[in-house]
Amino acid sequence: DKLTVHCSLAIWILSAVICVGRSHHHAGHGQVEEQASQDTASDPVAHTLSLVASANKQFTFNLYKKLAADAELQGKNIFFSPKSVSVALAALSVGAREETHRQLFSGLGFNTSLLTQANVDTAFRSILERSNKMSEATSEGTAVFVDNRFKAHPDFLETLKQSYLAEGFNVDFTKNTDSANTINQYVSEKTKGKIDKLVEHLDPNTVMYLISYIYFKGMWQTPFESAHTREDTFTVAENNKVPVQMMNMEDNVDIYYDQAINTSVLHLPFNSSYSMLLLLPGDMAELENSICPGHVTKWLKWMKSRYDIYVPKFSIKTSYKLNSVLQQMGMTDMFGDRADLSGISEGQKLAVSEVVHQATLDVDEAGATASAATGIGITLLSFRHIPVLKFNRPFMVVITERTTQEILFLGKILNPNN
Repeated sequence: DKLTVHCSLAIWILSAVICVGRSHHHAGHGQVEEQASQDTASDPVAHTLSLVASANKQFTFNLYKKLAADAELQGKNIFFSPKSVSVALAALSVGAREETHRQLFSGLGFNTSLLTQANVDTAFRSILERSNKMSEATSEGTAVFVDNRFKAHPDFLETLKQSYLAEGFNVDFTKNTDSANTINQYVSEKTKGKIDKLVEHLDPNTVMYLISYIYFKGMWQTPFESAHTREDTFTVAENNKVPVQMMNMEDNVDIYYDQAINTSVLHLPFNSSYSMLLLLPGDMAELENSICPGHVTKWLKWMKSRYDIYVPKFSIKTSYKLNSVLQQMGMTDMFGDRADLSGISEGQKLAVSEVVHQATLDVDEAGATASAATGIGITLLSFRHIPVLKFNRPFMVVITERTTQEILFLGKILNPNN
């Protein structure tokens, strides 16, 4: 059975469904290999946090580039929460062993000679706690739903609770409708009713359901005036133009022209510590190929100038089954007979059936409702005066925390009407 996921107003949900595999031979009882030297073990927590944050940022753009290259997604909007994906996969890695664990760590960009699983767990706890304390704009966490008859390792569940802020629930997965309703009610509560039906069909072999959620809502520091919004034209392609409601503001705003990648960047801060960056490239492919975490760091340091800006109001929805993309990133074993998830339970052969992700973004005069993750990039910046900046052709969008440059959300808007 396929999982059907519903989402609205820029909530990011990533679900990993862990099912009993078809193979009946038992998983090995291998323990996570010691992945760091004594020197690394004595490193301060801040150093560990820096390593994990840096890996999360690079993972953001690695995952984006895989999605952008996917043939099925050509010509479609892209929008996802890299943070939601990385949190869910890191939580899953707690129960992975041997090669399955190595693949998860490698795919997430964690250097196994510098980071142990315990290091990663500690870092994610700090990341999630900071996000939830820092602003009322965001709400983040995880949850694990376990079948009544399934015996998970207490250590696995305790680590999810302590490090990934997971709430745990016992359900009867033989009662498909009841257990789906339990999950849906939980998600609806955490997303303030924006997602009220995450699950429609559960695989009959499901014994555990792991979710990572992020909810973000931000109001612009300087709102657009609705009286200035007018119908305008958005050029999707040379022979494809669509009408949009174009917001307009003439004010002191943060704008930069990045000459090295021929891209104009508009910085729109929310009235919190978060910001939205809108990237208008001369060549979308050039921007996608070169963008990395260092860009975000530099773009957030710009000076203010007076500009006449035009930004479309838009709402988009996206849905992904990430199995093939994650396999392309080296995380293959967890999906099949070679899966070693014996850290979750040694009694049964476990595998991940699906990793699904759905998100939406809503942008209007008052602000944006969304969720997002991390980013990285290194390029030279230069400035030139652009009296009018109009986002009337395909652009990229980033929602980021200004201090840490953690990216909550990343996307490409090819057609704001889709």
